[in-house]
Amino acid sequence: MNAYSMSAKDVLALMERLEAHDVEACIGGGWAVDALLGEQTREHSDLDLWVPAAHLEPLFVAFAEAGVDRVFPWPGDRPWNFVLHDGARLRVDLHLYEPLADGSLHYGSVVTGSSIPSDAFAGRGSIAGIIVRCESAAWAVRCHTGYPARDVDHHDVPLLCQRFGIPLPEGFGPLEEHPPRS
Repeated sequence: MNAYSMSAKDVLALMERLEAHDVEACIGGGWAVDALLGEQTREHSDLDLWVPAAHLEPLFVAFAEAGVDRVFPWPGDRPWNFVLHDGARLRVDLHLYEPLADGSLHYGSVVTGSSIPSDAFAGRGSIAGIIVRCESAAWAVRCHTGYPARDVDHHDVPLLCQRFGIPLPEGFGPLEEHPPRS
């Protein structure tokens, strides 16, 4: 059983705290999908966030105030992608990037990093009726592919593709009548 749980109320409280510390966070992952859809379609065990690397210090201050102040060892952790948690139920998967002179964003190491289009984080959605900044629909689909798809990916990707007219990636079937909620 997974003890970690991130409710809409938790997401909004963390985003409000980050905003109070001038951290420009963009919601990613499953919560971005639900924000884009304007409704919560499943349970979430964490919150994925895209944050400029230069905002890491105020992010740590904001999260420490919320008790999200422990590193959660995760396979594949890197300095630009790691997980923080509160020791009880809140978990945040951080993705740090740096803006480049051409307007694109750099994610990853200097040697093997990747370029992210400047509009990837230009999405707007709503969580519990509150407008939030999140990944664009096209970027969210891209982030849910490129690795062996999990059940949540098979849930999220068809919903986004149907709503936003994005071609369904290879390996993903059409929407099920009753998609999973966990």
